[in-house]
Amino acid sequence: MSTEESIKIDIEDADGEAVKDEEAKAAAQSPEDAQEEPKEEAGEETKAEEPGEETKTEEAGENKDGKKKHSKKNKKDPRDEKIEELEDRVKRQMAEFENFRKRTDKEKSQMFDMGAKAVIEKILPVIDNFERGLENVPEGADEAFANGMKMIYKQMTDELDKLGVKAIEAVGKEFDPNIHNAVMQVESEEYESGVVAQELQKGYMYRETLVRPSMVSVVQ
Repeated sequence: MSTEESIKIDIEDADGEAVKDEEAKAAAQSPEDAQEEPKEEAGEETKAEEPGEETKTEEAGENKDGKKKHSKKNKKDPRDEKIEELEDRVKRQMAEFENFRKRTDKEKSQMFDMGAKAVIEKILPVIDNFERGLENVPEGADEAFANGMKMIYKQMTDELDKLGVKAIEAVGKEFDPNIHNAVMQVESEEYESGVVAQELQKGYMYRETLVRPSMVSVVQ
């Protein structure tokens, strides 16, 4: 064998051993690579899931803030708002109607009082004439006739009393310009100064309203 042939054999043997070493290394590294590849895939999957987690955190943040969802929950139903508006309108109308009713009742009462006062003013002169006639009944007059006049007078005064017409007390009372009309001053040993000594014409009140003041004389 020549030297050239021995060199070629040595080179081929070296190449074969190098190939075997590379195959052994590849076989030794393949399990680790197989394990690393799933890790990389798992890493990619986790990275792919990260945006979903961000959306979850964003939704959680919105829930924590509670602005959008809370505002939606607190927002009233338009139908409820309309019902409240109508209820408020009805309450106002009822209050206005109640005020109108009270005002009309008061006006009616005032008008009735004015009408009653006008009628009473026309009746009072008749009462005055009855009193004058009864005070000046002549002697020897028919007693039955006189008693009949007294009964008619009493009936009229009783009806006026039922309506709320009252005679004003004057004699012995302190003079009151609101209900007394002084026409003269007199001297009196019985009453003090400023006291009504004599009633010349009766005065009358209708409930709380003055119909006619009393015509009186006052002590100086």
